[in-house]
Amino acid sequence: MSMVGYARVSSTGQSLEVQRAKLSHCDKVFEEKRSGTTANRPELQACLNYLRDGDTLVITKLDRLARSTFHLTQIAENLKEQGIELVVLDQNIDTSTPTGKLLFNMLGAIAEFENEIRKERQLDGIAKAQERGVRFGAKSKLSPDQIAEMREKRASGVLIKDLMREYGLSKASVYRLLKEE
Repeated sequence: MSMVGYARVSSTGQSLEVQRAKLSHCDKVFEEKRSGTTANRPELQACLNYLRDGDTLVITKLDRLARSTFHLTQIAENLKEQGIELVVLDQNIDTSTPTGKLLFNMLGAIAEFENEIRKERQLDGIAKAQERGVRFGAKSKLSPDQIAEMREKRASGVLIKDLMREYGLSKASVYRLLKEE
């Protein structure tokens, strides 16, 4: 019976140090820097595959494990079927107790709600910025004159691959710029 920790931060600019310190009592700790919204989290998969009957998975917060109540419930159910307990340190949850199970489900729903609210605010902010004329995405590599020149070259028969090389653009970018008006 071992204590296995899982630590995650969403981006490479964030630090795992606080979570590492809280999980220092664990026998083994899996760490990664990936968004919780992505299904591609190799260290989480390695952690879940590592766990055995009688082990305890330890995390610092529910949102480190999953971002939706559905996903959280799936993971918890799989852990339960395998005889693995879940402990969430910051929320004081231990699924080996009835109170811990109740709290786990309630906080999972609240975490998902908070995530949806955050997403709505972000989309509102983006929409307001766009209304003010803010443009998102990478800056154009070509000036309007260069785009016009590229269109003229294409009209005179220059191949797409040659335009790609000359202007340092991908095929998709060349086609997009040729199509835009």
